[in-house]
Amino acid sequence: MIKRINKLQIALPRPEHGDPNAAAAVQELLGGKFGEMSTLNNYMFQSFNFRRKKKLKPFYDLVASITAEEFGHVELVSNAINLLQYGVTHPGDPDTAPLQNGKDMRYSLYYTTTGQAAYPGDSMGRPWNGEFVTNTGNLVADLLHNYLLEIGARTHKMRVYEMTDNPTAREMIGYLLVRGGTHVIAYAKALEVATGVEVGKMLPVPDLDNNKFDHAKKFMDQGLYNVLYTWGEPEYRDISMIWKGKNPETGEPLSVIDGMPQGAPIPDFEDKPEEFAPGIDRDDYDRILKRLLSNM
Repeated sequence: MIKRINKLQIALPRPEHGDPNAAAAVQELLGGKFGEMSTLNNYMFQSFNFRRKKKLKPFYDLVASITAEEFGHVELVSNAINLLQYGVTHPGDPDTAPLQNGKDMRYSLYYTTTGQAAYPGDSMGRPWNGEFVTNTGNLVADLLHNYLLEIGARTHKMRVYEMTDNPTAREMIGYLLVRGGTHVIAYAKALEVATGVEVGKMLPVPDLDNNKFDHAKKFMDQGLYNVLYTWGEPEYRDISMIWKGKNPETGEPLSVIDGMPQGAPIPDFEDKPEEFAPGIDRDDYDRILKRLLSNM
């Protein structure tokens, strides 16, 4: 089971105005081949299907722990996309075409398929595909795949960061650059423990210097490049058998936090009457509240 916590991993600033094209670019980091839906589902199915969990527990703990973090990454990217949709359209009589701005946007799914919110697909509107999941059952092969997957994901984050100067998008990407770089190193260390091969000698692939990105630097300063989390579960503490020593990039000591990120409030998005979302007006709310109270 996954214990859900009603927080984002970091706070995201609400933009002053909408930026739907930035949202469309960020979609690649959600539902693209190297997006967060892919990292989540790769590690999730590998953890579900992991053989000899007790005998190879440190490796299982590592994959399971990163799985839990990736769920939060999917949540974070989705909320960034939703914030980037702020104020793009406005309520109005249907005959005034209140959604007409969506007609000229390159990602029309925001206006036709969702309530101007994240879509489980890539930046071109293609739905996320289960073919993006690799779970061979061979521990070393899967760890190597995860290592390369994180490198690919990092490359895409760098590129999307360079596509937009939107502060909401960049805050989210800056954080994920730091955490994704951490996962690259984690899988490199796991491969070294399993095989004796110093895969880390191939780093940086690409350049892992997060300090080149202004919106990543503050997360580096917080030491988030050097930690993995147990999520408060004693079952995952054996990741310390792999995640130890010094960070090969910073030279700083690696540590396992027996807990989780501090987190920040999840944005509460306003009504979108022109999208019939949530489709509950004041009278509906009063009736729902009355029914809820009657069941207490």
